[in-house]
Amino acid sequence: MESYSRRWFLGVGGATLLTAGLTACGSGDSDENDMDAVEDGTLTAFVWGDDAARIQEQAIQRFNESAAAKRTGATIKLQRIPGSDYTAKLRTAMGSPSAPDLFFNWGGGSIKAYVDEDRIIDLHDIIESTPELKNGFLPSVIQSGALDGRPYGIPMRGMQPVLMFFNKKVFAEAGIEPPTTWGQMLDVNRRLQARGVTPYALGGADTWTELMWVEYLVDRIAGPEVFRAIQSGDPSGWGDPAVLRAAEEIRKLVDGQAFGKGFGSVQYNNGDASGRLAAGRAAMHLMGSWEYSTQLGKYEDFARKNLGWFAFPAYEGGAGDIKNVVGNPSNYWSVSSRTENRDAVIAFLKTCASEEYAKALVANGDIPTTSNAAVLLENSPNPEFATFQYELVEAAPAFTLSWDQAVKPNWSAPMLTEIDKLFQGRSTPKEFVDALKGLK
Repeated sequence: MESYSRRWFLGVGGATLLTAGLTACGSGDSDENDMDAVEDGTLTAFVWGDDAARIQEQAIQRFNESAAAKRTGATIKLQRIPGSDYTAKLRTAMGSPSAPDLFFNWGGGSIKAYVDEDRIIDLHDIIESTPELKNGFLPSVIQSGALDGRPYGIPMRGMQPVLMFFNKKVFAEAGIEPPTTWGQMLDVNRRLQARGVTPYALGGADTWTELMWVEYLVDRIAGPEVFRAIQSGDPSGWGDPAVLRAAEEIRKLVDGQAFGKGFGSVQYNNGDASGRLAAGRAAMHLMGSWEYSTQLGKYEDFARKNLGWFAFPAYEGGAGDIKNVVGNPSNYWSVSSRTENRDAVIAFLKTCASEEYAKALVANGDIPTTSNAAVLLENSPNPEFATFQYELVEAAPAFTLSWDQAVKPNWSAPMLTEIDKLFQGRSTPKEFVDALKGLK
């Protein structure tokens, strides 16, 4: 499955499925007896059944053959569940005696219902007392999967930060460099438009692409604390001045045609937005790190010769650190409070921080979130791009989970609707803020 389709499910299809309590992405075959009871001594793990699940299958096979499995008296049975069934099967299982011992999720809002119902374990004390877990992962990624500062998951897949991609040839012809401040970026916009080039590709038909702009602007203007207040479930957090300022900046971009005309009908999922960047019709594209593989698959020559990337610029006078990142930090293993063998679960989770596990992710084209990953990235399909991502996240004081995954499940869809109305000119910045403050 292509990486961009993962983001599509998270941002669009996931907005609907969030109401069921969890979002996920991918496709695959379920274990033919995936909901049957398992034999004594066997733990169960639910995973989203996409192609990447083979990494988890291999890890569980290694664990089952390890001394740790013998010591703890347990093995693990992995149940690959198709994307169309995952949410319903997980929710049904979590409310029954057959709850999985471990399950795949995105952290944040995707697990809030289970946290509120005390169905999963707060891993803080376990992490603090287990050196492999405490020192094995990038701290910003652990915290990104947390709720109210408490970690409920261990990273188990690669990172997907949102970056600004750019067309090197267009920049060179215009004599410009990647901007590091908002003011510089606005100047770059003017210079590009004077040459008849649209500054930014934007697949506005897919609202989650617009969300990325709001996420980064709020972060750069005020830091991650504003969204943390919102994520806690207090709708008054939307009234922070940074949200209004971000909305005002977005309207200036839209009114100044920084995204071109008709961006609301441009799609990301069909490759239109990416194609505009590759063809030089747009100079930049704010998108998740999967954009590299998208470009490589559709426009290989461009991807290898003229695709560049840089961090979202700093906002002059803003409290946010340019090193902060937004996006999809990772996927996580969470642990059911019903598990009867915590020692075995912890022993398996420790393997997710191992070099062997990280190497498997790198070979799959992923960027591990483990603290040992930097030395492994030379074996990535694109070491330069992999290293840029890893160092960006490693240095990040905060890595904010995509808002549509982090907020209360019933807020995601209306939030995306209000963002789209702002971008399409159907609401003013003030009306945008007022609508979000009214979320229940």
